Amino acid sequence: MKMTWLEVLLIAAVGTIVAGASGYFLIHAQAARNVVESGKTTPARLVITGSSTMAPLVKAMGKRFQTMHPELEIDVQTGGSARGLADVREGRATIGMYGRAMTDAERDVFGVPIARDGVCLVVHQSNPVKELTRTQIADIYTGKLRNWREVGGPDMTIVVIARTEGRSQHELFMNYFKLDEKLVRPHSTVGDNKECVKALLEHADAIAYLSIGEGERNAKGGVPIKLLPMAGVAATTQNVRLGRFPISRPLTLIIRERPEGLVKAFVDFALSPQATDLIWEQNLVPYFD
Repeated sequence: MKMTWLEVLLIAAVGTIVAGASGYFLIHAQAARNVVESGKTTPARLVITGSSTMAPLVKAMGKRFQTMHPELEIDVQTGGSARGLADVREGRATIGMYGRAMTDAERDVFGVPIARDGVCLVVHQSNPVKELTRTQIADIYTGKLRNWREVGGPDMTIVVIARTEGRSQHELFMNYFKLDEKLVRPHSTVGDNKECVKALLEHADAIAYLSIGEGERNAKGGVPIKLLPMAGVAATTQNVRLGRFPISRPLTLIIRERPEGLVKAFVDFALSPQATDLIWEQNLVPYFD
């Protein structure tokens, strides 16, 4: 049954009331109009792929957004920031999750940062080492330092865990420590944050790096890991918020072209006060906080 424009605008108005944000009426009206004009009888669908750090946040945003748009399906998949960029460029995804700032080489897509996060070094909670210098970390990852006793720890071989290429955390880590990919000597590489935490639990003598938000969430949940400070600054969401933590990054939604319709409505929602609490719940920082 074809909807009248009055019905379309009424649906949009309901979305406006729920959102409670200035300007949301026009966004929701346009989104609903696009669905009607498309002639679709099945729900509209947004496919969102990319950063594993962003995935829990985007899933939570999607769930809330769907309460305002019951005609919409949102499919969130991980695979790393490189996948998100490639999928958007090649039309396999509507939106990409990109865990770093955009570069000049990526101006062919449209990026919208929605939150901020930091990347930190993590060890098992039982490891007595409290902090490592920038030089020591670089030496550990290039194999110059191989035993924890060399940095004030126990007499145990350091199990070095790296992240797979294409992960934004890997790129940020490598750039910050000015490491050459060919010189890094990890014992193993892992993909997403969950695999990283699992590897740390399996090897009490390991070191790895992951999202501060993910690390904080696990540590507060009783997982026996320890986040190491960097340059004397504790690895906390609060320090990312204050701009103190040296290894930080924007978390960005990328689109093939300037967003419109339901895509624009979702991006605007992600930037709106209606999503702020979801960002904090994930131990991340709203980008415009």
